[in-house]
Amino acid sequence: MKKFQLDLAVEDNCMVGPGVTLLTLRSEDGLPDMVAGQFAEILVPSAKVLLRRPISIHFIDKERNTIGFLIQIVGDGTAALAALRAGDSVNVLLPLGNGFSYRSTHVARPLLIGGGVGVAPLLFLGQELAGNGIIPTFLFGGRNGELILRKEEFMKYGNLFMTTEDGSAGERGFVTDHSLLLDSESFDRVYACGPTPMLKAVGHWAREHDTACEVSLEHRMACGIGACLCCVEDTADSGNVCVCKEGPVFNIDRLKWFH
Repeated sequence: MKKFQLDLAVEDNCMVGPGVTLLTLRSEDGLPDMVAGQFAEILVPSAKVLLRRPISIHFIDKERNTIGFLIQIVGDGTAALAALRAGDSVNVLLPLGNGFSYRSTHVARPLLIGGGVGVAPLLFLGQELAGNGIIPTFLFGGRNGELILRKEEFMKYGNLFMTTEDGSAGERGFVTDHSLLLDSESFDRVYACGPTPMLKAVGHWAREHDTACEVSLEHRMACGIGACLCCVEDTADSGNVCVCKEGPVFNIDRLKWFH
């Protein structure tokens, strides 16, 4: 898929959870085609930060030519992005990487599992699936209910189930502990994004239930084009590959975690 370097205007930037901001950018000339699960490299407006920051595409509004990013503030780079205000301009390189395979694979009953800010690409995926008449089921987990982000937006596209470690929202426990959903429903594909321990647990659950599963890996990706070699993952079929170029989405059959 062709990559574009665009100067986009900040339409809005607002906090949507503890230490998480939603950055909405607008294009005056339209946006290129993108696949859910792909990401962008955003140039940080700070002399302290030399490298762009890789951020998952959270949503696309084709009618308004806007694109959204959920940004967790963890350092100087993300703090500078969180400080952007309406009217500012930001340079973005996109779309990067390979997304989920929903466009090339028949899917009827998808389960979308997210943890923390890992829910970000699943809104775009939910939009795409619902737009094709496929109603997804979302299953999100977090330490508490406050950390399950943008619930109302996800509920526009499908049913949302939750687990929290403290029991403040949904069932108590981790996503793979959700008995009401996982014991009573069947799915033909699982798409997941979140912390590595969660992805491993989801992958093992999918294997046990003979369900195809794709996971989006959360690696450090400095360049986004496979040049810096800082996001290498050892795969079962191709050896060491750059997550930013061959991922970030992988079928679990490719990952050595499950071999």
